[in-house]
Amino acid sequence: MLTINRETDYAGRVLLLLSRRPLGTRTTAMEIAQECLVPGAIVRRVVTRLANAGLLASVRGSGGGVSLARPPKDITLLDVVEAFEGPVALNACIRDPKKCPLMEDCTVHTAWVQANEMLVGHLRSMTFDLLAQQNASAPEQTQKAKTRTSRAK
Repeated sequence: MLTINRETDYAGRVLLLLSRRPLGTRTTAMEIAQECLVPGAIVRRVVTRLANAGLLASVRGSGGGVSLARPPKDITLLDVVEAFEGPVALNACIRDPKKCPLMEDCTVHTAWVQANEMLVGHLRSMTFDLLAQQNASAPEQTQKAKTRTSRAK
């Protein structure tokens, strides 16, 4: 199965949440955990990686928290995937064609390259300002999910 890891998914949720707020608005890890329905320890790990990747700005102490490091229009899903998964490469031959002994005769390589380029292009086109606009009803959906979660306990 071709899949992203759970932290990559959570990172997208964190950035989406912050993209719906005015730029520079600080939010604590606890608030993010509650609103994104993600365990606090994982949120702290995700926030640290996003900050290390230059996607979040972090301030410690009283009145601290995290905020987007740049406008949502300048942050893409590709940024998130690369920060957590590394460069997108659907096949090893895309990363390093010289390592494949079949490269000279491989007719599938071109298809892998084209598919990889389409995926990278799509992820690059998905900016968090666009995702936040598409996700305008998310606060209500999140509240419904929280209600379902608390009823299940």
